[in-house]
Amino acid sequence: MRAIIVKEFGAADQLCLASLPAPSANEGEIVIDVEAAGVGLLDVLQRRGLLGGTLPGFVPGVEVAGTVARVGAGVDAALVGKRVFALGQGGYAQQFVARASRMVVLPENVSAAAAVSLGTSALVARFSLRRARLQAGESVLVRGASGGIGSMTVQMAVNSGAVVTALTNAAAADRVGALGAEHVIRRGTGARPDGPFDVIIDPVAGDDGPDMVAALKPNGRYLVNGAAAGFPPSGIDRVMLQNFSRSLTYSLFSLDSVRDDELVSAAEDIFSEAAGGALRPLIAQILPLHQAPQAHEMLESGGIFGKIVIQP
Repeated sequence: MRAIIVKEFGAADQLCLASLPAPSANEGEIVIDVEAAGVGLLDVLQRRGLLGGTLPGFVPGVEVAGTVARVGAGVDAALVGKRVFALGQGGYAQQFVARASRMVVLPENVSAAAAVSLGTSALVARFSLRRARLQAGESVLVRGASGGIGSMTVQMAVNSGAVVTALTNAAAADRVGALGAEHVIRRGTGARPDGPFDVIIDPVAGDDGPDMVAALKPNGRYLVNGAAAGFPPSGIDRVMLQNFSRSLTYSLFSLDSVRDDELVSAAEDIFSEAAGGALRPLIAQILPLHQAPQAHEMLESGGIFGKIVIQP
C-alpha cells in the first residue's frame, strides 16, 4: 500500500511517499480502507519529534474515515463493509489499523471527509467545554477560532447558549462570525478581547498565557487544549498564584486522558448532531496523499479555516 512516512524529524519535506506492506488485523482490531485522513497539529508536533514515543519511519495521522476491510479475532464480522471513523496511528495511508474499541459507525449522510473534519477537533472541543463547565449565559473566549478545534468550540459554545467571543486571523473573521460568535476579534489589528470572561478555551497557548489569566473573571476557568503557538510559558504557575484571591482555575486537556468508551459515546453524539445539521463540518482543503507536505505547510502557516483533509 502507499503511505506517507516521516523520514527524519524536521520540516514538512521529511514527509515522504513510500510503499509499505498491507496491514493485518490482530485480535480486537480492524483494518480500514481509508477514504479520508485528518491533518492536525498533533501530526506536525510528531513530525518535528517534539512529543516522543515515535521514531523516524513512522506513518503520521491519528484519525481516519473509510470502510472496514478486515476484522481480527473477537471483532464482529458484520462490521466488514461498514463506513466508520476511527482513532489510532498511521492515518496517512491507504489502509489503517485501529482497535475496534476506538471506532464509530458513521451516519449515512456524513461523508468521510466531513467525519475527519469533525473528528478529533470536535472531540477535543466537546470534552474541553465539559471540563471548563461552561454554562448557558456565561461568557467564553475562544482563541484560534478559525482552526479545527477553535471552530468546533465556537459552534458548540454557541449551541450551549454561551456568549461567545472568537479571536481569529483577519482573513477568517467573517466566516467565524457566521458560526454564531457574538464578538469576533481580528488578530494583528491591535484590538483586544472585551472581557472579562468566565471561560477561555485555548488551542494556541504560546506566550500569551498571562494576558489570558488577566482577562478572566473571578472564579474564571482557563483551559489549554493545544499549542499552535508553542508551549505555555514556564512562569504561568507564578501568574496564577499572583491572582490567588480571584480563585482562578488553569487546566490542560488531551484526548489521551479519555477512556475509549467515553470517546466513542461522544463521537456518536457529534456525528449525530452533524447528521441533523446542528454541527457543521468545516473543511479547509482536501489534498491527495502525495501532497501531505503541502498540507503540513498550510497548517503551519496559519490562516486556514477548518480542517485540512488528505484522501489516499
